Amino acid sequence: MVVDAALTSSGLNYFTAVVPKVKNFSDKFVKTGRIRSLQDLAALPQEEFAEIWKNERQWLVAREIARRLSIFSSDEREALRRWARGANPKRMREDPIGSIKGVGLVTFQYLRAMGGVDVVVPDRVVKKVINRLLVEAGFSPAWRDWDFIRAVEELAELTGLRRIEICWLTWLLSGESERMRSIMWDGLLAQL
Repeated sequence: MVVDAALTSSGLNYFTAVVPKVKNFSDKFVKTGRIRSLQDLAALPQEEFAEIWKNERQWLVAREIARRLSIFSSDEREALRRWARGANPKRMREDPIGSIKGVGLVTFQYLRAMGGVDVVVPDRVVKKVINRLLVEAGFSPAWRDWDFIRAVEELAELTGLRRIEICWLTWLLSGESERMRSIMWDGLLAQL
């Protein structure tokens, strides 16, 4: 999950660029037992990670997220849950994860969503789809992150959907569903 979030921060297509790299990472390091904990991930030399993904900034983000999350628990999922429950995006720059250079609001919210918190992930795909729907319904679009988050929170209240469900629905509406169905790594998607 940490590597997924760090690679996602690149802005590359999730299903054609990020998912294959996360699978390669899992095959090479997790399934072989080379990485069994957040501490192992934090200690992995950049040269080894570069065999999978050459972007050093993203590697440093992944390593630093792992290092800081390990304070909450040695188990990745439990650490992410504990951090996500207490993380406040309005105080992001004071947060152990939010203060990492390279972690923006989208990555911060994405990590919180993976930690089980019902959040809005204001990424470009979600904004594009929701704003198109807002305009079609006669409302003003909300492009600024905080305005957008408030707009989706209001939509969630009105529709009875969870915020993260609205985000996932937008990926489906944007054509991501075709990419999702075409991916041969169903097991990886089940883990997300």
